[in-house]
Amino acid sequence: MASLAKGTRDGLGWIGILRLGLVQASLGSIVVLTTSTLNRVMVVELALAAAIPGALVSLHYAVQMLRPVWGYESDIGGGRTRWILGGMAMLALSGTGAAASTILLETHFWLGLSTAIVAFAFIGFGIGAAGTSLLALLASRTAPERRPAAATIVWMMMIAGIVVTAVTSGHFLDPYSHAKLITITAVAGTISFALAAIAVGRLESRTVEQVVHDDDPNAPKPTFWEALREIWDDPEARLFTIFVFVSMLAYSMQDLILEPFAGLLFNMQPGETTQLSGNQHSGVFLGMATVGIVGSLWPGRKSLILKMFTVVGCIGSGVALALLALATTFAPDWPLWVNIFALGYANGAFAVAAIGTMMVLAGAGVKSREGIRMGLWGAAQGIAFGLGGFAGTVTIDFARYLTGDVGISYAWVFSGEAALFLISAVIASRLAMAGAPAAAIAAPAKDERSDLQPAV
Repeated sequence: MASLAKGTRDGLGWIGILRLGLVQASLGSIVVLTTSTLNRVMVVELALAAAIPGALVSLHYAVQMLRPVWGYESDIGGGRTRWILGGMAMLALSGTGAAASTILLETHFWLGLSTAIVAFAFIGFGIGAAGTSLLALLASRTAPERRPAAATIVWMMMIAGIVVTAVTSGHFLDPYSHAKLITITAVAGTISFALAAIAVGRLESRTVEQVVHDDDPNAPKPTFWEALREIWDDPEARLFTIFVFVSMLAYSMQDLILEPFAGLLFNMQPGETTQLSGNQHSGVFLGMATVGIVGSLWPGRKSLILKMFTVVGCIGSGVALALLALATTFAPDWPLWVNIFALGYANGAFAVAAIGTMMVLAGAGVKSREGIRMGLWGAAQGIAFGLGGFAGTVTIDFARYLTGDVGISYAWVFSGEAALFLISAVIASRLAMAGAPAAAIAAPAKDERSDLQPAV
């Protein structure tokens, strides 16, 4: 018989959602240093082929194919907090190890490369374990009417953490040295883990699930493959998985080449390109805020707003990338900071709208499968990021080999990304958010309404 675990008042309140947002911000702080700044150092300061950091970052995404397994394990028992904290600890340690590999890459290349491979693999394990369980906890412990708002808050806090880390570390990195990079990464990792531990402490034990269940708690648990097949048979979940893959493939192709692009064509220093990354994420933050503001003004049109911003954000991202392709002709005189900010704004709008959709769909099932649903979409993202990041760097190297022109090489990649974003917009337009099960979007009882309106 179906049952609802108590009322919304026993789920995550706004303070609890902010606490999970602090964990997400801590995760983002480490990631921006290991996948953005470190990538630029390898390409520009160490003069390595772009494919090397591309392959390393692809590795950390490849191991995230295990996200459905981690989500499944957190679904069937044992709690999600231990996965979050274990992943954060692994991420902090391996991030510092990846930064330390820069010294070895310069003096003992093969030893440094081996160290980097191990470090990036464990970065992927850390992100996957912590991130999947965090999203599953958010989806399962947040009342249905609050889920899109919760997604907006948590992701905006993550972007805020990335921006603060990028700007602060960019200030301390110049003049650059490997020792500075290692110190900054170690300090950021320590602070991030401490904040995450404080934020998530006892949060899970004090809240109850807010998801409708029709499964017998005494019945045998389904196997991993049975649970995964059940979700894949849901047409909406399957279409959303395809959208996540294509849109993240489009997004990730510029992730590893943007800072080297700014360094090679616009003569920016490491600290400047790190701050440029912060500028991009400032745009992301504002784009997310825009979705939240518009959603709060028309709360009754939540599904329509999510779909609209997903589609429009993908189109805007494609236009901004097409302009970056054009910028290669006019560098260094192109208004790069404005272009990158616009790209970030469009990315933020489509991303938070898609995340809001994900939160609704995660809790839309009639069984407790939030972890494996988040894991499936996280795996799609991880595969896309791995392929996209590596494809972007390999395309750069291949085009430079063929043409001998750095600008043309980057223009190829940016143009390809623009096309993929337009395809993503078409797929997003087919998502039938209005068709989500009523249990996922039902209004709470009158005595359970919050005075705060959802952001979206």
